[in-house]
Amino acid sequence: MIAPARRAAVDALALVDIGALDLGGAIARVRPTLEDERDRALLLELVSGTLRMRNALDYQLAMRVNRPLQRLDAAVLRILRVSGFQLLYLSKVPASAIINDAVELTRRSGKSSAAGLTNAVLRSLSRDRDRLSWPPPEQPLEHLSIVHSHPSWLVDRWIARYGVAGTASWLAFNNQPAPVCLAVNRTISTRDALRDELAASGIVTRPTARARNGLEAVTGRPLASAAFASGRFVVQDEASQLIAELAEVPPGATVLDLCASPGGKTLALAAMVGPCGRVVACDTRPHRLDLLAHTLERCRIANAAVVLVAAQGRLPFRDHRFDLVLIDAPCSGLGTIRRDPDIKWRRSVEDLGRFAAAQGDLLSRAAGLVKRGGALVYSTCSSEPEENDDVVAAFRESRRDFSLQRTHLTLPFRDRLEAFFGAVLVRRTSV
Repeated sequence: MIAPARRAAVDALALVDIGALDLGGAIARVRPTLEDERDRALLLELVSGTLRMRNALDYQLAMRVNRPLQRLDAAVLRILRVSGFQLLYLSKVPASAIINDAVELTRRSGKSSAAGLTNAVLRSLSRDRDRLSWPPPEQPLEHLSIVHSHPSWLVDRWIARYGVAGTASWLAFNNQPAPVCLAVNRTISTRDALRDELAASGIVTRPTARARNGLEAVTGRPLASAAFASGRFVVQDEASQLIAELAEVPPGATVLDLCASPGGKTLALAAMVGPCGRVVACDTRPHRLDLLAHTLERCRIANAAVVLVAAQGRLPFRDHRFDLVLIDAPCSGLGTIRRDPDIKWRRSVEDLGRFAAAQGDLLSRAAGLVKRGGALVYSTCSSEPEENDDVVAAFRESRRDFSLQRTHLTLPFRDRLEAFFGAVLVRRTSV
């Protein structure tokens, strides 16, 4: 009998490979087929790990297959990848069990003729796993992109900006499991109170290193706690929490959170403006708006309104209405590879210009909504300057009534946080 988690992992990877779903969506789709929580945990480890280490796995598989990997049936290649990941990077399961399951999975996929190939390739990989050969460090681009499993075009860009050592540290960071970070709902709790409440339920946390109102889960399952059900926190990366801290909006202010879902930054803004202030939280996609509304309801946020806006055209608000507009812009997501390893294979260098054009358009649409003396906060979870400094520079060139107050960028090799960019632009009181 095939181990349930391996079967489910192959099914989830198929959904990712054909572009039907991203990593999170694929896991959510197949997770209900597993009843045991240990199988569900292994499913996530197998799928995320296989996607994370895909380049390294393909390098090793290619040396053991007598044809280009692209000529293998897609289902067979998926089975080889997930089984190879378990052989090379996980050590709790006997190799024979992994290989036997891989052969049965190959037959289950309707590719019985490839069962022998699957068996031979994985047995060779198992025999050699303590003496694997890799591209030498003297060829840094190939070495880093293969050993640390990132696309070479991205590694090349990072080497040019930050050098080989900085890039190697960044890639290693991306290949580590991401911690579960919690952002306290400051409308009804504090960081210390939440820490104590979770501790009473057997959940150990520690304060985030830089975010003022965050906790990092050390042990336990915070999402299964009464504190989560009662809306005392949301899950939000520490680097993302720092973006909300850039806002510095006073109590009583009126704020527009233009790309608000899933709601972490909306929560922070609602606490800042207080009961006399107002947050208008928007998104362009109805299902994302539903998620946002559910989060605000669970967290008992009374001073925020949810609004569906069009992806193009004029925004449905009057000019000069808001003290602050926050734009957490849709982007390549290349700063979040640690949490979303599939994204590095779904992006290309050509995507950067496309995202930058959309980001510039969003800034232009929102600029007139900011009051004189108010602020526009632009942020992305991208590491790339085309989506960050270059977008801000182009906006300032077209809108001389805004001045750049400060910029912010977290870098994994320096800050041990995901790469998030933020810029605070203040609208002048006079031009």
